[in-house]
Amino acid sequence: MVYVFLAEGFEETEAIVPIDILRRGELEVATVGVTGQVVTSSHGVPVVADVLACEIMPDETCQAVILPGGMPGTLNLEKSEKVKEFINWANDNSVIIGAICAAPSILGHMGLLKNKEATCYIGFEEQLYGANTKKTQVVRDGNIITACGAGAAFDFAFELLTAITGSDSESRKNKKAIMIKE
Repeated sequence: MVYVFLAEGFEETEAIVPIDILRRGELEVATVGVTGQVVTSSHGVPVVADVLACEIMPDETCQAVILPGGMPGTLNLEKSEKVKEFINWANDNSVIIGAICAAPSILGHMGLLKNKEATCYIGFEEQLYGANTKKTQVVRDGNIITACGAGAAFDFAFELLTAITGSDSESRKNKKAIMIKE
């Protein structure tokens, strides 16, 4: 199971594109409402979450934890003890953690980026405590995948798909299906 955590004020592109691509890759994806069942994006788009954060626990079925950015979505994610519980569990168990835009700052504040390469939305670099920041679309360092913003959503999604499945064949197939040239 891939969990995409949604909090009030999330950036919709950074959530929906990975959800779409991972589901096209035949992965089981659940949207998790951190601030309620209906979560409104930073641009006023309401999304009905599949499950509430209080209803789930991390376990061996968890393949990835994904954190979309956006404001105040990132701040609302970081306030959640359940989100932090999943992040810590995923990190302790070498499960994929994906964070895009401002959301890598959550990982930085938790000390998970120390001595790792990472990227984020411009201006958040100082919050990636101890990271070697890169000015690229997507960075994968071990089990952590970071991306710089909404414009990198497809690259982020395909990197997640490749990391979770352990192969780039699903990514190549789905890039072709949606007409992204390699």
